Amino acid sequence: MPKRTDIHKILVIGSGPIVIGQAAEFDYSGTQACLALREEGYEVVLINSNPATIMTDTDIADKVYMEPLNLEYVARIIRHERPDAILPSLGGQTGLNLAVQLAKKGVLKECDVEILGTNFEAIERAEDRELFKELCESLGEPVLPSEIAENLEDGLKAAKEIGFPVVLRPAFTLGGTGGGFADDEEEFMVMMKNALALSPVHQVLVEKSIKGYKEIEYEVMRDANDTAITICNMENIDPVGVHTGDSVVVAPSQTLTNKEYQMLRDSALRIIRELKIEGGCNVQFALDPHSFQYYLIEVNPRVSRSSALASKASGYPIARVSAKISVGMHLDEIPIANTPASFEPALDYVVTKIARFPFDKFADANNTLNTQMKATGEVMAIGRTMEESLLKAVRSLETGVCHLYSKKFDTYTEDELLKYIKNGTDDRLFAIAQLIRLNTDLIRIYNATKIDMFFLEKFKNIVDFENVIKENVKDIQTLKDAKKMGVSDKYIGMLWGMNESEVFNLRKENNIFPVYKMIDTCASEFDSYVPYFYSTYEEENESVVSDKKKIIVLGSGPIRIGQGVEFDYSTVHAIWSIREAGYEAIIINNNPETVSTDYTTSDKLYFEPLTNEDVMNVIKAENPIGVVVAFGGQTAIKLTKFLDQKGIKILGTSAESIDIAEDRERFDELLEKYGIFRPKGESVMTLDEALTAAERLEYPVLLRPSYVIGGQNMTIAYTDDDVKQYMAIILAQGIENPVLVDKYMMGTELEVDCISDGEDVLIPGIMEHIERAGVHSGDSIAVYPPYNLNDMMLEKICDVSQKLALELGTQGLVNIQYLIYHNELYVIEVNPRASRTIPYISKVTGVPMVELATKIMVGQKLKDLGFGTGLYKTPPYVAVKVPVFSFEKLNDVNSKLGPEMKSTGEVLGVGKNLVEALFKGLVSAGFKTDFHSKDEHGVLITVTKQDRFEIVGLAKKLDDLGAKIWATPETAKAIESLGIKVNVVNKLREDNSIMDLVESGQLDYIVYTGKSDKKSIADYIKLHNRANQLGIATITSLDTANAVADIIASRYKETNTELVDINFMRKEKGILKFSKMQGTGDDYIFFNNQCGIITCPESFAIEFCDRHKGIGGDGIVLIEESKIANAKMRVFNLDGSEGKMAGNSIRCVGKFLYDNDIVKKDKITIETASGVKVLRLFTRDGKVSSVKVSMGKAELNTAKIPVLIDSEKAINYPAEIGSKQYNITCCAVGNPHCVVFVDNADRIDIESVGPQFETAPIFPERVNTEFVRVVNSKTLKMRVWERGNGETQACGTGACAAVIAAVENGYCNKDEDITVKVKGGDLIVNYSDTGVTLTGDCNLVYKGEIEY
Repeated sequence: MPKRTDIHKILVIGSGPIVIGQAAEFDYSGTQACLALREEGYEVVLINSNPATIMTDTDIADKVYMEPLNLEYVARIIRHERPDAILPSLGGQTGLNLAVQLAKKGVLKECDVEILGTNFEAIERAEDRELFKELCESLGEPVLPSEIAENLEDGLKAAKEIGFPVVLRPAFTLGGTGGGFADDEEEFMVMMKNALALSPVHQVLVEKSIKGYKEIEYEVMRDANDTAITICNMENIDPVGVHTGDSVVVAPSQTLTNKEYQMLRDSALRIIRELKIEGGCNVQFALDPHSFQYYLIEVNPRVSRSSALASKASGYPIARVSAKISVGMHLDEIPIANTPASFEPALDYVVTKIARFPFDKFADANNTLNTQMKATGEVMAIGRTMEESLLKAVRSLETGVCHLYSKKFDTYTEDELLKYIKNGTDDRLFAIAQLIRLNTDLIRIYNATKIDMFFLEKFKNIVDFENVIKENVKDIQTLKDAKKMGVSDKYIGMLWGMNESEVFNLRKENNIFPVYKMIDTCASEFDSYVPYFYSTYEEENESVVSDKKKIIVLGSGPIRIGQGVEFDYSTVHAIWSIREAGYEAIIINNNPETVSTDYTTSDKLYFEPLTNEDVMNVIKAENPIGVVVAFGGQTAIKLTKFLDQKGIKILGTSAESIDIAEDRERFDELLEKYGIFRPKGESVMTLDEALTAAERLEYPVLLRPSYVIGGQNMTIAYTDDDVKQYMAIILAQGIENPVLVDKYMMGTELEVDCISDGEDVLIPGIMEHIERAGVHSGDSIAVYPPYNLNDMMLEKICDVSQKLALELGTQGLVNIQYLIYHNELYVIEVNPRASRTIPYISKVTGVPMVELATKIMVGQKLKDLGFGTGLYKTPPYVAVKVPVFSFEKLNDVNSKLGPEMKSTGEVLGVGKNLVEALFKGLVSAGFKTDFHSKDEHGVLITVTKQDRFEIVGLAKKLDDLGAKIWATPETAKAIESLGIKVNVVNKLREDNSIMDLVESGQLDYIVYTGKSDKKSIADYIKLHNRANQLGIATITSLDTANAVADIIASRYKETNTELVDINFMRKEKGILKFSKMQGTGDDYIFFNNQCGIITCPESFAIEFCDRHKGIGGDGIVLIEESKIANAKMRVFNLDGSEGKMAGNSIRCVGKFLYDNDIVKKDKITIETASGVKVLRLFTRDGKVSSVKVSMGKAELNTAKIPVLIDSEKAINYPAEIGSKQYNITCCAVGNPHCVVFVDNADRIDIESVGPQFETAPIFPERVNTEFVRVVNSKTLKMRVWERGNGETQACGTGACAAVIAAVENGYCNKDEDITVKVKGGDLIVNYSDTGVTLTGDCNLVYKGEIEY
């Protein structure tokens, strides 16, 4: 069936920031899908909050919204863009959950939007544990004994009926969040409580444990024609019990019999057909290794983590095909290389995936693996044999190992190793290999691990061959056999007493080099040429080397903390630019999750480890004119010295310049030459040198190794003990490069990205960090442009940056980090490579930084590239990068922010000003910013002695917000000095009072800056872990806490920020003409919006109405075209909320239209949100001086106002507001009103009473409240509190409400003109059976222009 023509615009929902369980694989699949849909002619609108990805690049979708991924924002974008359909199945669990929420809330029905691909019913049947169980039973598919539980009691009952051990699986979570095995009742209760809290639907599956079964996955595909195929099946080396994202996975499966393979394949296809899934689907099975018994574990009705792996393993573009199926195309209509998509791929090689864990960042973390995912990324390797594939994957990890050997286990005894391997760990493979070296029987290893004997035999083959290598030093046949098995040059060198280069040279002398085989999806059964290769030591080479000039770009390897998807962004852009420049672009990378390893990205893809040996092998095969290392993070930079020594041309900044930037002494000489400051410091190699340096510099000092990324092994030391502890860890790792000891200064940190061609320098952007120095730049909130930098300092930063870039001979990108301390500028470090901020700055400035840098590398000049030199112009937006952490998965680590990076991803907030941008960034990152969502909010504060003098300012902000504050004794004393009420709790180590408080549900935030000794850290980890489980944010930086408090206090909400499409961002500030007008002192800012230029008035209202930083007013009014009246008015309050009507501003609308010759009549009609109103205009000297407005009939029915009371009318109705009794009269005159008659309106404390009325539960839409004194039967005096505005000078609809209430209560008469005296003057109201009229003045204050 051809593609659908009844839909034109499709909204794609992305997956948001990189977190454990949802990483770069969704950047890859989302990018593929967007491009596939555009290829078919559809308009694609994307929402994704992640700035680091290719997916949110301006070239990928027609419109790109980097907005928070929550229900409110997605609904706003749907209402604004009006897509015909949404495609949520490419955004991981985030996208799927949002689709379900949109359907349940009725947004999709309201906007007539359909879900493409897998429908809502299928999503629910696959994701809802009870429905999934019913589905399996209806198909006769074996499903584990299980029960759904929605509370602790039912869960425990189910566990006892099923029998321990059980496994818990929360519904609608990603990466197994909150799940795990419970062996007994005690473990169950703790885990169940957490699982219920983390499931968005508070539903947990309690299931029989089948630890030890084989775990098998099938990636399947189906179209609307019911054609269903298997793309690839995969087998976990680890048995059930380890999350598949953490497990070592091989493809195709290695241990299944043909019967088992077909049995599970049939089951997977039955499931996908029954669910009527259209597109890709992942089905996970547990198979009893001793029988044909199997169970369905789960079905992912979407593109998943395994889909990316299966795509790269098979060469079949699952996301691309899924996207095309979603718009009605059939598999046989979609071409892939040389075959239609309906053709099942065949693999004549073995693929191995090994997960990359963050335990190098968190040395004290528990590295035991379970059903909750902990890996940040993964590597994939391809070989002709299991052994070759596995060894290539191991050396791709970049964890200091090059073989199935880790020196960690050298001292372990056999018993210790057998105990260690019983549980899955990140390094269990190495422990198993060590047992094999100790001649342990494989049966004993099998009994301890339940890893299939086939795999254990393969491990044994590798270990046994080590002895052959040892016994045949420099033997050429042994060398050939070792290379065929996949053994690295480095490990062969270790066994032969040689270095890596010497082994490489021996191979070179004997012409022992790999050939390259092609991944073509069909095991070479058909003639084809797919430029996707892997190495192996055989005879036939399938990689055709062309005559074109070639450039090799080195990728960045696995995603890890400190080196994320942002480096893949730079790699991909470099490849595109090289191709555009006419060169053959070749990529070497080993990460299956990324866009760079999509073979359509480059001219040639080599899926290889990023090691000296493997990179040199490709270079020998291709003979490029140069290699690009600047975009692959530290992975590529670390290869520079080796490549340079081998005579390979490094394109861009030279190896020499890179060394100057990394070598302290050489870099200090450069700084001294120009009189540039840097924090005093020294290079050390021993503990004694470190202690001496710290004493000379004076504590605190910053300790860090050279040649690192992501603040790896970086810390702040306050005492000798801190230095000793740090150096013990570093020296144990066997350092090759010096440790740097710097004086630590707590100042403002800035970051600058530059582009240089050696003659000129362009500075696209300078970023300022909200957190002071001491928090790693990757974990800091970064603001562009800088918000607190004076012009003299800005000039100095530009000058120093240009000098450094030129002196280093930079040819491309350089990132410089600065510190401002006591108004003096210091250089912290210079990185002559792409930084993690490149995607963020490129997107918000419009400067294609990687493209420019790449063009410079191939010889072009900066001044010829069209972006000028010096500091680039500042855009009319502020962009804020906010880090995102994965501590819910790593729940036993120290989450306190410091100089070592801990975040796994980031989000972006873009707004017209800092507050709006920061609001959006914090919301995207998951911070709670709405303190109006419940009556009481609580904050616990416990800080160190040095932070107490700073905490009082934060406490004042929180107190002003109405938060209830708890604090530990000394912190409480400091806060109480301001007269703020504090509830005192004992310190964590003293008793359980803090933990009881956490459990009580009274806290929203914890602000903690505790000590760094082991006991304090252990206490903090316990506190943070439980708080995290309960959704309580823990903030460990006072700067972050202050920023959050400021945002909560701001007027911004999810409903009133501007929706920014980065594809159409303004390049410079625009100008809006306005008229400032007032009626009876109620002043509004009026815009003629008949052209529709203002698309987000909610946001403008907040900014423009500020009386200190804007024009100032009670709101803004847009005058627009109307099909049913002379004009339409829309009125927006101070807080951005839209009012239905405003009696004072509508009079000014009449004046605006008449005086500006838009509608030249004395009787006109105005369309409002509460209907069409008729205006009678009175003029003097040709200008309107006053207006009589027909406001329509008064609404007294409480259900329609609305007021939630058990009475049809609210006339003198007794009601409790803010713990006090009032008699209220309620009506609606366009807006809901509540009138309270008082003896003296002037004595009302309206600032405290007004908000209580506005937000009282009986007023679901909030309410305007009038406090009225009856002067006489013809005169009322009134003060008003308007919803969204506070007290105003006057309120037209409020004056009408006051008269209506006075008449209904017998104080005034109907059909008489009543004067209502307000702060801004007098209004005349007439209330009769036919309706209400309002008469008053209208005045032009001034006209002007404002930038936006």
